[in-house]
Amino acid sequence: MLVAVLILVFNVYTSYAWRRPPLLHGRPEHGMLRAPSCESCEGDEPKEQWLTQYLDHYDPQNSKTWQQRYFVNESFWTNKEKGPVFLMLGGEGPASPYWLNTDTDMARNAKKYGALTFVIEHRFYGKSQPTPDLETSNLRYLSSEQALADVAIFHGFIVDKYKLTEKNRWISFGGSYSGALSAWLRIKYPHLISGAVATSAPVWPKLNFVEYLEVVQASLATSKQHKNCPNAVKVATTKLDAMLNDEDQWSSVESKFRIKPNLKNKNDVMNLASTLAGIFMGIVQYNREGFNHNVTLDDLCDVMTNTSLGDELDRYAAINSDYLKMEDLDHLDVSYEEYINAMKNTSWNSTTAEGARQWFYQTCNEFGYYQTTDSDNQPFGKMFPLSFAIQQCQDVFGPEYNQSFISSRIAWTTANYGSKNISKDVQNIVFPNGAIDPWHALGILKSLNPFTTAVYIMGTAHCANMYPPRKGDLKTLVNARQTISHRVGEFLMKG
Repeated sequence: MLVAVLILVFNVYTSYAWRRPPLLHGRPEHGMLRAPSCESCEGDEPKEQWLTQYLDHYDPQNSKTWQQRYFVNESFWTNKEKGPVFLMLGGEGPASPYWLNTDTDMARNAKKYGALTFVIEHRFYGKSQPTPDLETSNLRYLSSEQALADVAIFHGFIVDKYKLTEKNRWISFGGSYSGALSAWLRIKYPHLISGAVATSAPVWPKLNFVEYLEVVQASLATSKQHKNCPNAVKVATTKLDAMLNDEDQWSSVESKFRIKPNLKNKNDVMNLASTLAGIFMGIVQYNREGFNHNVTLDDLCDVMTNTSLGDELDRYAAINSDYLKMEDLDHLDVSYEEYINAMKNTSWNSTTAEGARQWFYQTCNEFGYYQTTDSDNQPFGKMFPLSFAIQQCQDVFGPEYNQSFISSRIAWTTANYGSKNISKDVQNIVFPNGAIDPWHALGILKSLNPFTTAVYIMGTAHCANMYPPRKGDLKTLVNARQTISHRVGEFLMKG
C-alpha cells in the first residue's frame, strides 16, 4: 500500500509528529529547507568554525557576545584576487556543510565561477546558541533583522580574514525562510551583496495563509491518474468534521484513527484534524524534491481513490494507519496539552529546541504564515481556523500574543522588507519557485523589472532547484537551473 513509498517522507517530516500535529506553518524537523544527502560528497567534510557575534546589534550598551557556527570550502576558489564569494544562509534549522561539498546548485555554480563558499548558521538554531536557554525573554534576540546583521558582521570578518577586496563580489543563496533572508540581505546591504538567489522565498508575511491549502488542493488535482483525488479528500474530511462535531462519535473516531489517550476537548479535536491534513501537506510541499526521489503526490492519491479500501474516510484512516506502521507505533497521540507543554520547554536539550519552539516564536513575532482551513477552496474541512493558531501563540508565549499584537508585528515586517513590492526597485535578485509548492503563493512569481527575475518552475515543489540534479529531472527544472546560473554570472559582471 502506501508504506513503501511514504516511509522516508514521514521519517523526515517531524520527529515528534506522531505526538502532535505539524505546526500550522508546515515546518519539518530540520527546517523547511532540508540539507542534501552526502551521496555526492567530494573531498573532506568542511569542519565547523566559529565567529564571535554581539547578542544585540542594535543596542550599543549590550556588550554580550556569543559564538556563531559557519562552514567554508576553499577548493573552488581558483582566482583569489577576483574570485567571488558564495554564501548559503542558514534558516530555521541546523546548518549543513553538505551544501558546500555535494553537487548542489550553489556548489555547481561555485565550480563554474571559481567561488569561495560558506554556510552560516542562523542564530538560535543548531549549535549557534546565543543564550543559556530558550526562555521567551531570551527569544527577543531572535529575529530576521538580527540574523541579517549577523551576516553583515560575518562579511567584514571574512573580508579581513581572507584579505578580500571589492573585486571579490558576494552572492547570497537561500531557500524557503533563508531564501527570503537572501532577498532581504540584498535589499538591506546592497553595498555588501552583489546579488541574491532567493528560492521558494515567502517574502510576503501573512497572518492567515489560506492560500497554502488552496495550492495543496490544486496540486492534488494535477495527479495524472487521479483527477478526483481532491474531492475524495474533501468527502473524507467532511465526514470526519461531522463526527468530530458530535462528542458522542468521538469514540468511533478514536477507534478508526487509533487515538490514545482519548480525545478530551476541542483542542485535541483540532490537533487531530491538523495532524491528518499535515500528512498531505508535507507530501505536496516536497513531492519527492529534496526528500525521497520516489515519492510523489500520485502515490498519495493512489490510496485516496482506491475504492477497495472502503469509503473515503476509510481511505483517509488507511493513510494514518500506514504512517503508524512505518513508525512502529500502535496509536496516534494528539494531546494538545502535551504539545503545548513540549513547546513551552525552554531547554536546549528538548526535542522542540531542534527548531520548533524558535520558529514558532518567529511566526508569532514576525511572519504569521498560519496555514488554516478558513478558505472554502480547500479540501480539509474547517477544524483548524486562524483562531487555533492564535491560541497556540498565547498558550506557548503568553496572553499578550493576541491577534492584534501578531498582526502589528507582521505589519512591521511588511513595512521593513517590502513584501511582494521589493522587486519593483531592487536589482540583482532571482526568485525561483515551484508551481506545486504551496509556499509559492507568498513569493515573487513575475519579473517586475529587467534586473530582478522570477523563475516559475512548472511541475516542481519546494526548493527543487537547489538540490543535485538527477536523471529524469523535468525540462522545466533543467532550464530553471540554467537561468539561475546565467543570472548569477550577470550579477558578478554587473555588481
